[in-house]
Amino acid sequence: MEKILEVKDLQLSFHTFAGEVKAIRGVNFDLQKGETLAIVGESGSGKSVTTKAIMRLLPESSSEFKSGQILFNGKDLTKLSDKEMQKIRGKDISMIFQDPMTSLNPTMTIGRQITEPLLKHQKVGKTEAKKIAIDLLRMVGMPKPELRIKQYPHQFSGGQRQRIVIAIALACNPQILIADEPTTALDVTIQAQILELMKDLQKKIDTSIIFITHDLGVVANVADRVAVMYGGRIVEMGTVDEIFYNPQHPYTWGLLSSMPSLDSADEKLYAIPGTPPDLLDPPKGDAFALRSDFALAIDLEQAPPVFQVSDTHYAATWLLHPDAPQVEPPAAIVERMKKFPGSRYYEGVAR
Repeated sequence: MEKILEVKDLQLSFHTFAGEVKAIRGVNFDLQKGETLAIVGESGSGKSVTTKAIMRLLPESSSEFKSGQILFNGKDLTKLSDKEMQKIRGKDISMIFQDPMTSLNPTMTIGRQITEPLLKHQKVGKTEAKKIAIDLLRMVGMPKPELRIKQYPHQFSGGQRQRIVIAIALACNPQILIADEPTTALDVTIQAQILELMKDLQKKIDTSIIFITHDLGVVANVADRVAVMYGGRIVEMGTVDEIFYNPQHPYTWGLLSSMPSLDSADEKLYAIPGTPPDLLDPPKGDAFALRSDFALAIDLEQAPPVFQVSDTHYAATWLLHPDAPQVEPPAAIVERMKKFPGSRYYEGVAR
């Protein structure tokens, strides 16, 4: 597959009154043409900061690229001027933000907001831009688009506003679409509709998607690959099946164990103990060690390297070192691993 985006050893900090917050601490991943990559993790793990760094939307006064590259079609976005980024942002790389109400301008009609990127990037006339905007609204399932294009954001429901934001993001047929928790503020039925809409639109325009979420149930439905983030780093990456049915990092075990299950006999839902690390003073070892029941002595002293589990599966945990003791994952994780060919718990019946 063609590699469209590559992030190499990205390190980024914020300068605050309290000191330097090391928000991103060596992130590496790539995105293939036409695929959906999900980035999951708790709040504060660095998901949104990473993608806003790709879009160059972080405040220059308080943020600093310490090192690394963000290669889009071979071009390093960290080296571009703001004027050069404006030619890419909204045209080649678009973003859907969490809250559609705050993403939309309440003083402008939605028609004007959808046509804005078309007029700027596609160099079409106002009449043609309006026609494209109506077609976009129809494509995202908006009823009576010819009439609704003249209305303002407050005249739409939450689900409809999210559809409008998606229409704006797709206006210029971007090569990469970044969706930052686009279904968080929506109820379950509308969530399902938006996810199905995004999958259908991806097939139509052949775009690549980076999907940010903390909802693993959503990930299972939309992603091809998954990157698990914690403490400003990617601690595990693999295909959806590898992450869900053969997870290797204790943090991934915790995330999966905390998912509610219909066949669970336990009344109490598992919660990962403790809180994420303070990135003003990040730990020198594994950032998850103090919250993990499976931490080794070396986890407190030295950050683990990335170990390769398969051609598509990697994890940064000392448990994968050849000299590490073999530990038993939580029972819920073992049950998942029994369904994955290649797992040491595989029982011969694939899921």
